[in-house]
Amino acid sequence: MITDININKPEPIVSGKQLELFDGATDPKLAIKVLEAGKSVLIAAFYNNGSLLLKELHRHLKRKLPNKSFQEQREYRSEYRKLSNLILIEIADHKLTVKKSPSIGWLEKLYPETGDFLLSFPKVQGLNSSWQWYQNGISIPVLRNKVHPYYGTYFPTRFDHLKLFDNWLKRYKGPKKSAIDVGIGSGVLSFQMIKYGFQKVFGTDTNPNAIVGLTEYMADTKLSRKIALDLGHLFGKWEKQTELIVFNPPWLPQSHNLDRNDEAIYYNEKLFPDFFAGSKKRLLPEGKLVIVFSNLAQITNLTKDHPIEKELAEGGRFQLEKCFKKTVKAASEKTKRDQHWRSSEEVELWVLINK
Repeated sequence: MITDININKPEPIVSGKQLELFDGATDPKLAIKVLEAGKSVLIAAFYNNGSLLLKELHRHLKRKLPNKSFQEQREYRSEYRKLSNLILIEIADHKLTVKKSPSIGWLEKLYPETGDFLLSFPKVQGLNSSWQWYQNGISIPVLRNKVHPYYGTYFPTRFDHLKLFDNWLKRYKGPKKSAIDVGIGSGVLSFQMIKYGFQKVFGTDTNPNAIVGLTEYMADTKLSRKIALDLGHLFGKWEKQTELIVFNPPWLPQSHNLDRNDEAIYYNEKLFPDFFAGSKKRLLPEGKLVIVFSNLAQITNLTKDHPIEKELAEGGRFQLEKCFKKTVKAASEKTKRDQHWRSSEEVELWVLINK
């Protein structure tokens, strides 16, 4: 099954051009001018020179762009992403060529056919972090075992919403024959359902990396017999009615064209109407629909609309059984982004039943 799936990965760059080099002796201001002219810069000598140039780029953009409101932060990140991805690093025989580089197993695993190419430095940093998470695993408070997220797969870094779901599952008295997990990601909600005795979970995701990663992680363990996967939008190929449908959708409305990494964070205007229509067909008469959400979009003034409230008011398909809310812990002191709105953020667990 896995061999049929094309994995999302940073596109290898092949450059026939002579590139500007950046090493310890290069003036960062000159390198940034080259980037702003839309040309690439190649990191030379030491791996750390890449981090140095990124730091200088941040400084430069902070002087140039305001970075206070939520919208300004978004524009700042967009400009930073554009320029930083012009900073390249060389790979030969699946290894970074500069000195004191980390060893990144993804270079061999994701690019078996290509040993020599260039990648942008931020993408290499992403591969490096991802490799550490994949190798060492991540502890999730509601699970006994660590998860080992595959490259390019969403995994939770905050756990308030998972604790809400765990508390709900603990008290759930309904049948546990089957459930559907829409947008399974790194599998956390499914693992929680299995922990509480669900016999079979049908998971979907539009991200091939999530499907490949979970298939590899479950291998031929008991989990692989209890969780079935499909690469597809919303419900994918799962048509059978079930007693529980679980969805942890993106929490923010889309305001620009998304790249793949943003699909776990931003939703488009069709997502919720399509989800509710699909749920109506697949939910057994006495079944429950559980949606894990947040008031993030409202408190950051991105929208006044709440897609679940809208469905309950206008959809005519479901009614509210219960809504649980939990205040989010304050942002970490280490977080540099201005997150004053976090004090009024709540995660929500909506339980809907058929009308």
